[in-house]
Amino acid sequence: MDLIAKIEALFQRRGHLRYGDERREPVTALEHALQCAQLAEWAHAEHSLVAAALLHDIGQLMDGPETAPLRDDQHELSALPLLRAGGCGPEVLEPIRLHVAAKRYLVSTDAAYGPGLSDASRHSLALQGGPMNAEERLIFMAHPHASAALQLRRWDDLAKRPGMRTPPMAYYLALLEELLRDKRAPHRMSIA
Repeated sequence: MDLIAKIEALFQRRGHLRYGDERREPVTALEHALQCAQLAEWAHAEHSLVAAALLHDIGQLMDGPETAPLRDDQHELSALPLLRAGGCGPEVLEPIRLHVAAKRYLVSTDAAYGPGLSDASRHSLALQGGPMNAEERLIFMAHPHASAALQLRRWDDLAKRPGMRTPPMAYYLALLEELLRDKRAPHRMSIA
């Protein structure tokens, strides 16, 4: 089964679930992914960052039966092997890997950011290490994909609107398929 089919199967199996326990988010995992990808697209992000926005929480869909709650057990890392094996490069993988760190960075650098988080996101922040210290912030910002991760994080926080209309999953899977096909295609040099 190729990566696109695996992603589609994960969303079909567990995309109907909501994040959190008693602090549930107001949207399902599928709605959140589609909204996040749409926000990235509306911002004219590169296709790789739109793909990262779509897939940033897919690690939460990978474990458990159809009805098991989505948990925040280092979800930013758990999907990376699947996505890497499927052909995704660092321009997709690194913003996903860093989107939790980006939340920790923003909480420690922007006084208005933390109070704007949902209850579920504030709860997960405590589990994820809380605000970054000065050394962690320097290390984070030195990463070449830190800026993309910060953009992804902002869309992640906004992608929680019940009833928001988005393109269907097939639209974004086609975008991802095109991105992967372009990555596999040999680049030809023109000789003048």
